[in-house]
Amino acid sequence: MNPKVDFFFDQAKQWQKEFEKLRAIALDTGLEEDLKWGCPCYTYDNKNIFLIHGFKEYCALLFFKGALMNDSDNILIQQSENVQVARQIRFTDLKEIVDLEKIIKNYMFEALEVEKSGIKVEMKETKQFEMIEEFQRKLEENSALKKAFEDLTPGRQRAYLLHFSSAKQSKTRESRIEKCIPDILIGKGIND
Repeated sequence: MNPKVDFFFDQAKQWQKEFEKLRAIALDTGLEEDLKWGCPCYTYDNKNIFLIHGFKEYCALLFFKGALMNDSDNILIQQSENVQVARQIRFTDLKEIVDLEKIIKNYMFEALEVEKSGIKVEMKETKQFEMIEEFQRKLEENSALKKAFEDLTPGRQRAYLLHFSSAKQSKTRESRIEKCIPDILIGKGIND
């Protein structure tokens, strides 16, 4: 148990009992408990295995390499079509967690074994993500913007491309691009 993680559990207004039960199960695995992205994260040899997090509709365990897991009980969920590797087990009440405790622990240990095995997922390359016409035009018109975008990490590039392409209307896409240009020019990602 890592004391710096306590605040997450103490300040939880929703899912507090569920979080506490998930923490108890997680601590029983012998993994290191840390705080990452404001959430309890369980690691092995400084590698992220899973974390506990909550949303309005559910709380969840997020397995960083969930796509590589067997999922014999068919309970892992891909958060969105753009999430390539991580998978969640979602819960809406404490009883679900109690009923699935043995399975949850098995999944935690399986996630650890996946990490120990060293296997990796073939990630889509940034060039495989949609480059919307409005942004392509901006890059062609502004060489400094093009250079700054190309200098971003692949993850930051993908985040911008996903943000821009998720807008349905051209006007919205253009507005998003304009708002992001200053950050791109100084090397910041959309979530920095």
